[in-house]
Amino acid sequence: MTETIIASGQPAAFLDRDGVINVDVGYPHRIEDFSFIPGAPEAIKALNDAGYRVVVVSNQSGVARGLFTEDQVRLFHQHIARSLALSGARIDAFYFCPYHPDAVVERYRVNHPERKPHPGMIERAAREMNLDLTRSFLIGDRETDIQAATTAGIPGYLFNGNNLFSFLMNIAPKPPVSMCDYS
Repeated sequence: MTETIIASGQPAAFLDRDGVINVDVGYPHRIEDFSFIPGAPEAIKALNDAGYRVVVVSNQSGVARGLFTEDQVRLFHQHIARSLALSGARIDAFYFCPYHPDAVVERYRVNHPERKPHPGMIERAAREMNLDLTRSFLIGDRETDIQAATTAGIPGYLFNGNNLFSFLMNIAPKPPVSMCDYS
């Protein structure tokens, strides 16, 4: 059973990583393979300016498959953060789940409560960061992202992969904190 978490803190924009922030090239983890989804830095900056905590929640089954390590995921996240800083944007926290029920690496072979479609990463972030889930939402590119959002009690929006900034400006209902006009 999932607990409902209501905090008095800031609202959050939960973003999946691969296919929402960065181009998904198939288990991306190498800095040389990194590129932003069009409009991602602008969307994240708009969320920052609107008072949202921006939180990445990402399944990283490549770790469980033995393709890369948790440290490589963290280095990739550091690169994303540095690249965003060049645009004046920031991600407040990165959460990732390296587990998979069919893992090649035995220590990661579990259907972990933080692996989407479970809401564990969202719920942990809400507790650790004092987030107000009643004013939060998630953008993801897979149905499992939307399922995690729904189970956590927040709206989930399925991103079409085109331009994240344009998508953010057009999602309905609008996010609960007004967005500035960046056009």
